[in-house]
Amino acid sequence: MQKYFSEFLGTFALVFCGTGAIVINEITSGTVTHVGVAITFGLIVLAMIYTFGDVSGAHLNPAVTLGFSALGLFPKKEIAPYLGSQIAGAFLASGLLRFLFPTSQNLGATLPAGPDIQSFVLEIVLTFLLMLVIIRVSQGAKETGWFAGIAIGSVVGLEAMFAGPICGASMNPARSLAPAIVSGNVSQVWIYLIAPVLGALRAVFVGKTVFLKTHLS
Repeated sequence: MQKYFSEFLGTFALVFCGTGAIVINEITSGTVTHVGVAITFGLIVLAMIYTFGDVSGAHLNPAVTLGFSALGLFPKKEIAPYLGSQIAGAFLASGLLRFLFPTSQNLGATLPAGPDIQSFVLEIVLTFLLMLVIIRVSQGAKETGWFAGIAIGSVVGLEAMFAGPICGASMNPARSLAPAIVSGNVSQVWIYLIAPVLGALRAVFVGKTVFLKTHLS
């Protein structure tokens, strides 16, 4: 239960702070700025990894959990409890943001700025790169693991910085599902449920090929 509660709290913090930054940026006419939103996402991921990493692994993301399972580093019996905890945390965050900011139309939901296929491919590539970094820092040398939060948080911030205006740079089904349902913007949420999982699974294949370590074979 400690692991599940950690995933619940960590994902709550991620969605509350990340999408909260988007909501506050909208209602304050851009005070936070796009750069500020990207940095917020990166910093909250960094903080939650150092807070809960040694308890649950700080997946905070169904795509990451499925990726670790496909890699053979996460038991399949734990998938459902982890995903349930992550999604529940995300929904609590979006529900609280709805209560705090009832006039917000989207609650930070990820919505494509262009064609659906454009955002779909972007989300695959973004999650692929993120998962590749996660695999490396979590399974590399011990010294590398110490910097896991910095590396992963930096990738999240970087990808949100340049791709956020086009696809939302979700890379996380839970992060997109909750605000989409709570705000009622569900027509394109399929992009953010399917593409991150595809990207994470592709990273698993490449990780096994590139990072020639026994426990990845």
